Amino acid sequence: MSSQVSSLFELYRQAIRSTGRSLRHSWIAMLALVGFALLFVVVSQVAGTLGIVGGFILGALNALLVGATLSLIERSLNGARSLQLHDIQESLGAYFWEVIGVGFVLWLPIMALDLGTQANPYGQFLSSAVLLLLFILLNPAPEVIYQVRQDSPLDVLKTCYEFVLENWIEWFLPFGLLILPVVISPSGLEQFVRLSSRLGRGAGLDFFQLLILPFTVLGGWFSYLGLPSDAYWILAILLTPPVAMSILLFRGHLFALLHGSSHRQRAFARRFDDGR
Repeated sequence: MSSQVSSLFELYRQAIRSTGRSLRHSWIAMLALVGFALLFVVVSQVAGTLGIVGGFILGALNALLVGATLSLIERSLNGARSLQLHDIQESLGAYFWEVIGVGFVLWLPIMALDLGTQANPYGQFLSSAVLLLLFILLNPAPEVIYQVRQDSPLDVLKTCYEFVLENWIEWFLPFGLLILPVVISPSGLEQFVRLSSRLGRGAGLDFFQLLILPFTVLGGWFSYLGLPSDAYWILAILLTPPVAMSILLFRGHLFALLHGSSHRQRAFARRFDDGR
């Protein structure tokens, strides 16, 4: 047991150190996140008046911004150099079709779920349960897209499923600790289920939810620490871009450490390093 715990600490230590190194080189990506968010809000206001056409526009914009964000994260993970403005320009269009493909594969079953649970008295509970399950099983979809680069959306979903089954403790433990103040609040469990359901709809590939998650976490921590509610939301808005970038970088480094290796292989590697 002690060796497993020490291996876990060593895993997170490596991921945190790599995240800090990448964060120093990716400050411009934080500015890109702010610009992307402003663009998304403006287009949402216009697209909201266009009906189904506006929905297609928002879907395409979401894929464009998520793909660009994943491309910037991918460049930041290397940490060899600081990101430049041309990196933002070159990231636009990256992973666009991959995001569209995963979203389309999930769209039909989720639409069927919504229609099938409307008349059911337990429909809301069933829908939330299914979406929570999707949030869990497809959680590493962003990392699979830009690190594994599967050939089809179904391969992306399959890889996510296999990765979560193999590494669910290592993958979700940091998230559990991060979201803990939200869960233990008076309405925290309901808020967590609602947030997870929204994230589950897009397999973590909804641009706005990439920012909503760190904003919610910051609000939970500030509330837990006793900050006045009329003031901490301003601080949460200011800190959301760097926290969102830190979370995405940490996830990327943690996925890179976990993917392609088993518990036994990592334990053997650690014993080998300790014996040298």
